[in-house]
Amino acid sequence: MSTHAEELKLRLMTIDLLRTAKYKKNITYRELSSKTGLPVTVLSRYAKGHVLPNTARAEQLWKVLTKLVGLERELRSRIKFNEDGYFDNTDIIGDFNILKQAANHALANFAGKRVTKILTAAVDGIPLATMTADSLGVNLVIAKRNKEVGVKDFLDETYALKDSGVTMTLYVPKDNIKRKDSVLIVDDMIKTGETQAALVNLVHKAKAEISGIFFLIAVGNKWKEKLKLREGCPVEVITYVKAP
Repeated sequence: MSTHAEELKLRLMTIDLLRTAKYKKNITYRELSSKTGLPVTVLSRYAKGHVLPNTARAEQLWKVLTKLVGLERELRSRIKFNEDGYFDNTDIIGDFNILKQAANHALANFAGKRVTKILTAAVDGIPLATMTADSLGVNLVIAKRNKEVGVKDFLDETYALKDSGVTMTLYVPKDNIKRKDSVLIVDDMIKTGETQAALVNLVHKAKAEISGIFFLIAVGNKWKEKLKLREGCPVEVITYVKAP
């Protein structure tokens, strides 16, 4: 973790997750002990707020508890594809609890890395990106499909939508991403990767660096070839699903 404030936030988030597992999911202390390797008495003290885990233990607990409490399972239960291979994401991007858990997930995975901006494309990625920016304490940049009146200079990237013959252009005010920035790209879902590849190219045009990629849902794996990320660039996806 990069700051004391972020460390404290992770420790408190972990306690909330432990309480969710114990009191909302009704997982016993004995079960939690077997999964985490920590004594029942220690877990009880954490859950009751008598003491906070240190940062290293909070990170260890977070990884175990996220699997038990089931953000991934919750997401998968809401994914329903139609006959054309599309799904309605309204129940996901409009659910505050899911977005909060996801933003906490981003904090746990990216707070130790240098992140100065969050970048997303309008419109469905905005709720998650907003909460992630708030969680990490950095500013949000939104790439839009139209130029805003009053903004003089833009970075733009034009790309073709797969199998449609249609091109789209994303615009970002030029001063919103600077050379010194380290940008985390956030979106609710990635399938073909054209839009997200355009976001990557916008960062490159600004001569900034990409600190990582964060998606709630990834459909298949073919999109990875489109992004052309540098080797070792962190990619965090909460759940993968097969292409319909």
